[in-house]
Amino acid sequence: MVARQDWRRINRSHSLRIHMNLRDYSVLTFDCYGTLIDWETGLRAAFADVFATHGVASDDRLLPLFAEYESAVEHGPFLEYKAVLRTVLGSIGKVYGFQPTQDELDRFALSVGDWPPFPDSGSALRELQSRYKLVVISNVDDDLFARSATQLGVTFDDVITAQQLRSYKPSLHNFRAALARIGPGERILHVAQSLYHDIAPARSLGWSTVWVNRRAGKTGGATPDANARPDLEVPDLATLAKLTGV
Repeated sequence: MVARQDWRRINRSHSLRIHMNLRDYSVLTFDCYGTLIDWETGLRAAFADVFATHGVASDDRLLPLFAEYESAVEHGPFLEYKAVLRTVLGSIGKVYGFQPTQDELDRFALSVGDWPPFPDSGSALRELQSRYKLVVISNVDDDLFARSATQLGVTFDDVITAQQLRSYKPSLHNFRAALARIGPGERILHVAQSLYHDIAPARSLGWSTVWVNRRAGKTGGATPDANARPDLEVPDLATLAKLTGV
């Protein structure tokens, strides 16, 4: 049994002490891509398919360019995520000197459903579901997430997508809408990899947060940088499940 205590960041490079009892919460809300699904591996594979056709080699610019262009498109007039991905691929193609075909744009957009889960995601979610309601808040289309959910092997208590809300995190609208859907009386703990999309906006609304820092020690990722202070940092979802004592 996990008693109330001073929780430490699991990342050994830090020593921040955190006071929280994970058993106080009734709902865990999750970002999906980057937290449950290994979106950088999936993105690289999807880009590689297109780049190979055009005889182009990717480099260290690729994921930071994706982060920049994706964020820019999502801050404009609302587009469903498949359209966001088509637009981003077109922009990145210009940087690397090629123009993707319509078939390549479509295959890239649909590749989301093939992106692999992290090895610990499915088992950790099933453990956590024995104690908590599980809700997804994701910057994605419903049909794409449905394919990812099949890979995760978990039925979530609710799934809240950008397509449903017609806005993308880090918009506070997504978190406020999620709170309205979840309902009063529930204690929510938001679990996510992206400081930019998730931890910073959730914290600004007073939500408790867990940063799943799957990119510890890496640079040049597919998410914009942000300064945010989570309540707890863990290296993976399996560690979070262990800390809850389920």
